[in-house]
Amino acid sequence: MPAEQMVLENEHAKAFFDKYPVQKGHLLIVPKRHIANYFEATEKEILAIHRLLQEGKGRLDQEFAPDGYNIGVNVGLYGGQTVMHLHVHLIPRYKGDVADPRGGIRKAIPNLVPYPPEEKETNHADL
Repeated sequence: MPAEQMVLENEHAKAFFDKYPVQKGHLLIVPKRHIANYFEATEKEILAIHRLLQEGKGRLDQEFAPDGYNIGVNVGLYGGQTVMHLHVHLIPRYKGDVADPRGGIRKAIPNLVPYPPEEKETNHADL
């Protein structure tokens, strides 16, 4: 990943803006070590990801002033994971982005950028 795309970084993880954001400011936090999912991460990697979630929230609060957040991790093909490298979504939410926000991620969040059609299997290098 080009250094200019990274927003935050620590010893075990990095954060950058999602290529296909569901909301303005949508960040992805990923471990530096290639692992497929959350359950393969070490405690140090989970702590590093947590720290970047906190730092990312601070940055997004200043830059975009969202009204709320969703934090999400998809695990496995049937859990909705399309890139098989652990990544945690930090999604800013805004008053009025959906008519009724109750239920959070249970409701579809309209994509601001359309998700690409399924053409080929995506690998971690495409993050």
